[in-house]
Amino acid sequence: MKKPILIVAAFLTFSVFATHSFAQTAPAPATTAPAGGGDVVASATSSDNYTAFSIALRAAGLTETLEGAGPYTIFAPTNEAFGKIPSAQLDALMKDPAKLANVIKGHIVSGKLMKADVIKALTTGKGKATLKTLDGQDLTLSVANGKLQLADAAGNTALVTGFDLAASNGVIHGLNGVLVGK
Repeated sequence: MKKPILIVAAFLTFSVFATHSFAQTAPAPATTAPAGGGDVVASATSSDNYTAFSIALRAAGLTETLEGAGPYTIFAPTNEAFGKIPSAQLDALMKDPAKLANVIKGHIVSGKLMKADVIKALTTGKGKATLKTLDGQDLTLSVANGKLQLADAAGNTALVTGFDLAASNGVIHGLNGVLVGK
């Protein structure tokens, strides 16, 4: 009985934050952000652009992992990106912590890849670079219309809209979409 109540409470909290955050229509700035202070979880939590992502991290049970030594590179969907997911699909994700954890892990790679490192990898790979996510899937980086694009193994894509929110154990880059997998 307690588990359904916790899920409802988490979803209501998510809904309150999401309603406020998703109402914003301006995209996240595509600029280098100052150091967020603390680990990647604290940095995401303290940023107005990643409120929904922070809630999803907690609901998926990944905060303890990401508060660890790392380093991690997180391609974090912005609040606006979460707002693009149909509500029924988002509700189903929030009610399934295991599936949500897989979706979130699909946005995270080991190592600290700043924007300059990503550019170097793309240059070395002649316009493409493949990274392994925490769940072992391929995440392909490429340039599309002059912008950095990510594609997951299922072919879902998103553009990087912000770079280099530095943290003590990694870095966060913003995405305009959620790579929901299959």
